[in-house]
Amino acid sequence: MPRNAEVIRQWTILRDLESARRLTIDELAARTGVTTRTIRRDLEALQEAGFPLFDEVHENKRYWTLEQRAFRRLDDTGFNLAELSALYFTRTLAEGLAATPFQQDVRNAFDKLATALTPGMRQFLDRLPLAFQAKADPGVRAPAKPAGGGPGAKPDPRVAQLLDATLHHRRVEMRYHSFSSNRDKAYAVEPQRLVFAQGGLYLLAFVPEYNELRTFSVDRILSVSLTEDRFEPQELSEDAFAHSLGVHQGTPEPVVIAFEPLAGRYVRDRIWHPSQTIEERPDGGLILKLTVSNDWSLRGWILGFGALAKVIAPVELAAQILHESERTAALYINRQK
Repeated sequence: MPRNAEVIRQWTILRDLESARRLTIDELAARTGVTTRTIRRDLEALQEAGFPLFDEVHENKRYWTLEQRAFRRLDDTGFNLAELSALYFTRTLAEGLAATPFQQDVRNAFDKLATALTPGMRQFLDRLPLAFQAKADPGVRAPAKPAGGGPGAKPDPRVAQLLDATLHHRRVEMRYHSFSSNRDKAYAVEPQRLVFAQGGLYLLAFVPEYNELRTFSVDRILSVSLTEDRFEPQELSEDAFAHSLGVHQGTPEPVVIAFEPLAGRYVRDRIWHPSQTIEERPDGGLILKLTVSNDWSLRGWILGFGALAKVIAPVELAAQILHESERTAALYINRQK
């Protein structure tokens, strides 16, 4: 079984034990869809990491429980173990505060929360393979060099169902409205991960019908139904969309773009992708080099610069940008006739 699935399963065991107070090994095995032998190994691994798990006999049955009182440092935080672990896990969301006055304060707050976790617990959480991932938006302002859902939003039941399906490896039947075709379609999918990116929530799921991973906008999922069928999760990298400026899968390739001076001032101050390099031009413009996939996120981003950006390579991308630009120009030409 993939290592990612193992860590997610162990996190699920922690959540189940805290919510149910106590469970037998058989009950944990039924909830996670694995053998009792696997559950025993998981419990041992969690104990070794420092999580306060204990077994006790009640009415001739042996139960496992998550003992909060044995974890003294939690009392000072006001959080229970699941809440504190979840908050520690979401610390990567603070990356969006780069170069703001709040960045260091937020980091300090997370560092203090982390002291309530044992080193083994922090190591375990650092390995958690992101059943829920936050992807930084391209164009985040680069950190300055040292000089010396909205408020009140209600929980979405679709998100809870999809996260449950992801954690417990349960197949899902859903109806989805496609943006490209403007039609509704029924899908049977195997949820792999929820990703927050570009101001929205996306589901990365394997679609057996097409034998491939696909990305679905949660906003366009019309209905969700969890089945009792289990699946073996895919082994995913930490960032499932590492090679995209958006939330797409694809093979990375070298991309070279020349920016005019007016756009260069804006482009050079931001981080568009970890692979980027910049070459300055004498006129104040620049050459930006990226290793990313050629998808709509990339093409839409380039088109947004209009005549201030020119694709140097690859030639296929340059042809696509030219085609889209001609289509846009035709809209205005036809309007004037």
